[in-house]
Formats: sequence, structure tokens, C-alpha cells
Amino acid sequence: MASSDLNSVALVGRLTRDADLRYLQSGTAVASISIAVNRSRKDGDQWVSEVNYFDVSYFGKSAEALKQYLTKGKQIAVQGSLKQDRWEKDGQKFSKVQIVANNIELLGGRENGGGNASGGYQPRSSFTPRAPGGQQPYEPMPDEGQSFGADNSDFPDDIPF
Repeated sequence: MASSDLNSVALVGRLTRDADLRYLQSGTAVASISIAVNRSRKDGDQWVSEVNYFDVSYFGKSAEALKQYLTKGKQIAVQGSLKQDRWEKDGQKFSKVQIVANNIELLGGRENGGGNASGGYQPRSSFTPRAPGGQQPYEPMPDEGQSFGADNSDFPDDIPF
């Protein structure tokens, strides 16, 4: 059996700047973003917080659609793979690793504190669990107008706990 390589990354972090949208010669849109990911680790008896910064590229129509929501400070989840670029300039070799995103999901509420206001982006997970045989055992997410939460007025009164 041949061995398989795996190149997959999933991160949750905050945008360090607004997304920059550009187009390749082929016409494909590319959103370039940078995220900061906090990590806590123990150093002796103390917990130390450390920040790592990652450059992310997101391609296609999804990049165009999300560009307006990819603003500095927004928390996002990124799924994708690592890509290493190598180049030489003035005899010196350089290398940079970046993330090529397959999926970006907006997390957290709206920055103005509101819930799902009309016209706002409603993130949906791209993962749909399936039972054996391909049947879908879970009900789909409710439409925007049916969601629970923002003002608690739609929350059922007969909670079993």
C-alpha cells in the first residue's frame, strides 16, 4: 500500500486588515487576507499568550462575495492547504508559506452588536453530516426568518431541561 501525503489546515483567527481583492489574467478573483491566531502555552508555571500571523488567499466567486465582509477585526474560520512559494532576488533565496483557502466562514456576531439583520451575511456551514446510505438524518438549518436568538422572542417555551 502506498503512503499518502496530507496537506490540510484549519484555523480560527481575526483579520488583521481588510481583504484586498485583485484579479488574475484569467479573470479569477483572488482575495488576499491576513489573520492573527492566538495560542496559549505553558512556560514554567505561567501561561503565555503568543500570536501567529498567516497570509491567506481565497479564489473565485466566493472571494468576490465575501470581500465586503472580510474586514479588520472580524473573526473567521479558514479551511485549506499550505503552499510554499520560493524565489531568488539579488542572489538571495527567499521562501514564504501561505494558506490557500478552500472555505472561509464568518464567525461571531455583527460588529454593531445586532443579530441577523436583513441584508447581512448569514454564514452556513459547508459540512452536512450524512447517515450510512446517504440519508440526511438532520433537519436543515432554519431560514433567516426562523432562526432563534437575537431577541429571544422566537425561543420555544417548552424546553425539556
